[in-house]
Amino acid sequence: MYLTQPLHRAVINHPDRIAVRFGQRQATFAEFAERVARLAAALQALGVQTGDRVAILALNSDRYLEYMMAVPWAGAVLNPCNIRWSVAENRYALEDSGTQVLLVDDAFASAAQELRGHSSVLRELVYIGDGSTPQGMRHYETLLQQHAPVPDAVRRGSDLAGIFYTGGTTGFPKGVMLSHNNMVSSGMQARAEQLVTPGGSYLHVAPMFHLADIGVAQAHWLEGNTHVILPMFNPEQVLAAIERDRVTDTLLVPTMIQMLVDHPAMREPRDLGSLRQIIYGASPISEAVLERAFQVLPGVGFVQAYGMTELSPLATINSAYNHSPEGRALGKLRSAGRSCYCSEVRVVDGEDNEVPRGTVGEVVVRGPGVMLGYWNKPEATAQAVQGGWMHTGDGAYMDQDGYIFIVDRMKDMIISGGENVYSVEVENALAQHPEVAACAVIGIPSEQWGESVHAVVVPKPGHKPSADALIAHCKTLIAGYKCPRSIELRDALPLSGAGKVLKTKLREPHWAALERQVA
Repeated sequence: MYLTQPLHRAVINHPDRIAVRFGQRQATFAEFAERVARLAAALQALGVQTGDRVAILALNSDRYLEYMMAVPWAGAVLNPCNIRWSVAENRYALEDSGTQVLLVDDAFASAAQELRGHSSVLRELVYIGDGSTPQGMRHYETLLQQHAPVPDAVRRGSDLAGIFYTGGTTGFPKGVMLSHNNMVSSGMQARAEQLVTPGGSYLHVAPMFHLADIGVAQAHWLEGNTHVILPMFNPEQVLAAIERDRVTDTLLVPTMIQMLVDHPAMREPRDLGSLRQIIYGASPISEAVLERAFQVLPGVGFVQAYGMTELSPLATINSAYNHSPEGRALGKLRSAGRSCYCSEVRVVDGEDNEVPRGTVGEVVVRGPGVMLGYWNKPEATAQAVQGGWMHTGDGAYMDQDGYIFIVDRMKDMIISGGENVYSVEVENALAQHPEVAACAVIGIPSEQWGESVHAVVVPKPGHKPSADALIAHCKTLIAGYKCPRSIELRDALPLSGAGKVLKTKLREPHWAALERQVA
């Protein structure tokens, strides 16, 4: 299997079908494939060789989609940068992966200049925006014009397709290595689970660097569907795109669904009849928001997908039926679903023995989506993948029908607005403030974000730092969404006999009234 195969198939089967729409630009599959082959040629001319990493730091666009196909076409490896990360975090990812070429748009042109100025490896910046090309950057369209299409390198199977950086429990990002088999198999599972409307169109509105969007998009590539793209989430623009482009499927995180269904534009007369399905992930959506969504989007199926970058990303699906009145009566709505086609899911104890149904343990997954490993981190890989099983760090129980119900996280991680936040990354940032003696970071319930980052800080003697000052300090070191939204000052942190911070004690008052310890 290889990432570019669906594009070849689409060119053979329906070359004149619209492949992509972005603003006033659109391209057929034949036109899109030629641009991909030209970009691949340009990358090779810039010195990109087989297995080299090529990064992108940009908002969603048709050129982003061309990057996703052209890099493997050139025989290279994808490395999409997180647009919400700080320059320091992305600099680490680029240095760690040895990335030499970075594509960048208007929104991140200045950040890219800063990245190159502090990098020992980054040597080429390619400008994919629509304005004047910044000094020292290559112009994207000029590169395409200057280079004739080249044949597909056809990297495939277990060959490395991409390195996707996530947060890390050590305070540093980890590069998840995914093969062509990993990424295509996840798309095939999504297709088998009927997450795709044949002959339909998929709206990219979630960030395209996310494996959630990449995985669902892969299923639409396999189907030969049209890709409609918005730069970023905006409720009015989403509704307009659904109407204008007859969108059938999209992926939204729960906070996006909430913003969409509660937006005043939703109360205006709309023709949203083309919309068949909304896939959501990262965390179960609140039932109150779902009820509002059912009312304003009648006839639209809602499907929850559970997974992680290390699984390419799909593990389980909670079907549209379980979101219907009949399905909800069965009590499966709060579930994260059950294993997808080709995947196995178990709940195990600390010795990797499967626990009885209804007993809480750790979710482990085996299947073709399990990553190759973490880039340059063999010890972390060995800890995460044991006997072919990916250990997710999520605590859950499985019912008699094979549905898993997430109840806790074994990793010290918070999921806020669909983004993973590792507590240690925030604690490392806080600890660098000159007035902080000790700190601990936990997730607390949030109606808007699912979970909110909360910090408990012990100031140094004679100091009383303000919450605003501590948060501003964190924003200079880590992404804004990782920074605390609330801060509590204490004289001391609760410690175990071994001197370990008892985060359970810190979490108890916030979660005591709830059934689960995570959102």
